[in-house]
Amino acid sequence: MSTPHAQNLGCISTNVDFCAHTLRSTSVVGSALISLQMSSGVFDDIRKGTRENRSQFFRDLSAPFFGFNREGSFPSEGACDSFWLQGMQGGIKGQYDCIAQFSETDFTEDLKKIDIPTLIVHGDDDQIVPIGASAHQAEKLLREVTLKVYANCGHGLTQTDQDRFNQDVLEFIQG
Repeated sequence: MSTPHAQNLGCISTNVDFCAHTLRSTSVVGSALISLQMSSGVFDDIRKGTRENRSQFFRDLSAPFFGFNREGSFPSEGACDSFWLQGMQGGIKGQYDCIAQFSETDFTEDLKKIDIPTLIVHGDDDQIVPIGASAHQAEKLLREVTLKVYANCGHGLTQTDQDRFNQDVLEFIQG
């Protein structure tokens, strides 16, 4: 590809969570909580579920992750099974560290340092990382940002709305 944003692009992570991947000419920001607008009890519940019955925790989390618990949704057993499997393949130490990162780390200063075009894609019905605590806050901090908000989409929109997501990323890269 020899497009403006893609000429130095080595890879794109389409499901980036809790961090920002900065590439030489393009940035794709994942679900980074800017300021914690959720009670610490939510994170305590996540830790408890991970510790006490990890298998059931990931099984139960799959529906809100994809928004399959919403009226009018079309649940995919395969997507839920894949989500569960990915959760079960993770090590407990890594999962605890991840919970600490997304519940205790403020990415404000990191995001202020990004000085290249950045795409943020977020569902307005994300039950995992609320849009107000992440995308809307990040949009205020980034210098050159494109925010795409998908109506009625959850956290797993890269699987539930993959064609639209892929098209938006491609258009952004071709900028």
